Amino acid sequence: MGSVRVADVGAAMGRLRGRVHRTPVLTCGALQRLAGRRLLFKCELFQRTGSFKIRGALNAVRSLVEEAERAGQERPRAIVTHSSGNHGQALACAARDEGIPAYVVVPRTAPPCKQAAIRAYGATLVPCEPSDESRAETAARVVRETGGVMVHPNQAPAVIAGQGTIALEVLEQVRGCSTRVQSCHRNGSRFFSAQAPEVNAVVVPVGGGGMVAGIAVAIKALRPDVKVFAAEPRNADDCYQSKLRGELTPNRHTPVTIADAVKTSIGENTWPIIRDLVDDVLTVSEEEIKRATRLVWERMKLLIEPTAGVGVAAVLSEQFQAVPREVENVCIVLCGGNVDLSSLTWLTELPGDGD
Repeated sequence: MGSVRVADVGAAMGRLRGRVHRTPVLTCGALQRLAGRRLLFKCELFQRTGSFKIRGALNAVRSLVEEAERAGQERPRAIVTHSSGNHGQALACAARDEGIPAYVVVPRTAPPCKQAAIRAYGATLVPCEPSDESRAETAARVVRETGGVMVHPNQAPAVIAGQGTIALEVLEQVRGCSTRVQSCHRNGSRFFSAQAPEVNAVVVPVGGGGMVAGIAVAIKALRPDVKVFAAEPRNADDCYQSKLRGELTPNRHTPVTIADAVKTSIGENTWPIIRDLVDDVLTVSEEEIKRATRLVWERMKLLIEPTAGVGVAAVLSEQFQAVPREVENVCIVLCGGNVDLSSLTWLTELPGDGD
C-alpha cells in the first residue's frame, strides 16, 4: 500500500533483530472488567529509549548506511530530524550506534526530560517554535548547514516500516492456541510467556501516523480480519477529521493536549495508508486520557506517558462500546514511558481516587 509494503516491514524485522527489545504483552483483570473485553497491552514503554520510536529510527539509519555501503559511498555526514522528544531520543541513539552525528530540532515546549535525554544520547539539540512549520523549516536549515540527511519522524517510509514490526511481534505473541501465563504482578497483570488467544483488534495512538500506518500495513496484509483503530486526543483530531472528510486535513493550530507526543498531524505518506487500511479513528477528551493514564499507573504499575494512555482511554470510552462484541481480544499499544515527572500537577485536578 503506497510507499510501504509488508515486505518492507519484514525486511525491517530482520534489520532490527538483536538491536531492539521484543517487548512483552501484558493483561490486567481490572482494566478488562472496565472494558468488558479481553485487553492485551503491547508494552513499548520497555523498549530501548523508552518508546516504540527506536524501531523506525534504527531501521531508517541502518537503511541509509546499507545503501551507502552497497553504492560504495561514504556514510551520511550527519542525521537530522525534528521531534517532540521520543523520536529525537531514538534517532540520537540510532545515530550513535552507527557513529554518525545527530542533530535534533525540538520545539521549545517539549518536556525538559525528553530534551535532556536527547542530549544524553549525544545529539545536538536545535530549538524551534512549537509548530509543524517551524519544525520543518528549522530542520531544512540544519540539513543545509551540516550536509546531513533528513529522517522524517513519521513520514519516512523506512520509519513507517520499522514501526510496523510491532504488528509482526503482536501476531507472533498473540495467536489462537492455549494460553500459558505467568503471574507478573499481585494486582492481576499477567505476562504472556507463550501463545495466547487470537487478537481481534489493535488500538494505536496516532500523531503523525507512522506507527498506526506501519501496523496497518502489516496487519491487513497478514490478518485482514483484524480491526485497526487509531486513537487520538479530541484536541488534536486531524486524523479523525481526515477520515471524516476523505481528505488530508491537518490541525490548523498547534493542539493543546497532555499527550505531547501526538500533537503533530498525519502527513502525505501516512494519510493514504490510514485512509485505506485503518478501520476507524477514536477520539478522547483530556480528562479521559488523564484517567486512563492514572488507571494504568495504579492497576498495572506501569509508568506510561499520557500519549500511551490515549489508546487505553479509547477502549474504555463509550464510543468503543459500539464496536461489535465479537471483537473480544483487543491489543492496545502502550507506545512509551518517557514521563515528564515535573508536569504531574494534573493528578491533583482529577476527582476521586482513579476508580
